[in-house]
Amino acid sequence: MQTLTLNNGVEMPALGLGVFQTPPDETRAAVTAALDLGYRHIDTAAAYGNEREVGQAVRASAVPREDLFIETKIWISDYGYDETLHGFDKSAAKLGVDRIDLLILHQALPSDFDRTRAAYRALERLLADGRVRAIGVSNFMVDHLTALLDNATVVPAVNQLEIHPYFQQRAVLDFDDEHGILNQAWSPIGGITFYRGQGEDRGSVLDDPAVTAIAEVHGKSPAQVLLRWGIQQGRSVIPKSTKRHRIAENVDVFDFALTADELKSLDALETGRRGGPEPSDVTLATYGRAIPEA
Repeated sequence: MQTLTLNNGVEMPALGLGVFQTPPDETRAAVTAALDLGYRHIDTAAAYGNEREVGQAVRASAVPREDLFIETKIWISDYGYDETLHGFDKSAAKLGVDRIDLLILHQALPSDFDRTRAAYRALERLLADGRVRAIGVSNFMVDHLTALLDNATVVPAVNQLEIHPYFQQRAVLDFDDEHGILNQAWSPIGGITFYRGQGEDRGSVLDDPAVTAIAEVHGKSPAQVLLRWGIQQGRSVIPKSTKRHRIAENVDVFDFALTADELKSLDALETGRRGGPEPSDVTLATYGRAIPEA
């Protein structure tokens, strides 16, 4: 497994298993399969409702804890200094760990950015206390990052974003690169973005002729090509699946390389259309929900 070095020197596997929208009763089996197949990085979140099952699979595995990289996220309902510290306690207890490898803020909260700043100060405290190994953010745009960095004492190690050929967010990627923030892709194979226009033009990036042609050349699947596109450009990728054969396929992306022309052809697929929610629309009124205690 290829690794990436975060801005504080921590090593992180370049590819991990995501469990977004994975039902709790399927999560343990998916994580168990991933660990059996060589994954060493698991990405979950308080809002996913499956941290407990991730922890169960980790504890049942023969893989030593020190060989695993566990990443989770604080939801906006737990923003604020004391609230975020407690959010860590809830996540750590559900995961069954004393220390989390990477803890990030799940969204910016533009309508109450002071709560976002306070939540990040709590992450800085957890980092200083050794309760997390690295801290970061998710779905932060350039204006959010700029506002955060005005007061932060620790530059985020990671910004987890929707990144795939149909939606590349190059301005954010460039800003992150300039500030030593690693870009991490959720939906790296366009799993929530089955579109290519409207109506009859609606389709999946996996079926795009540019992607399928490259896959045929390399004897790989379209999903493997899309994951390789992200990895080869220095990003972390977090594909999700509950099917063992897909989990195995997604990690088998380190034995081939895309050419410069192939990378350019995938870059050219940009549509500018986001699949996830607009960051500016994320408010406590629309997205807030209580995160249960451990």
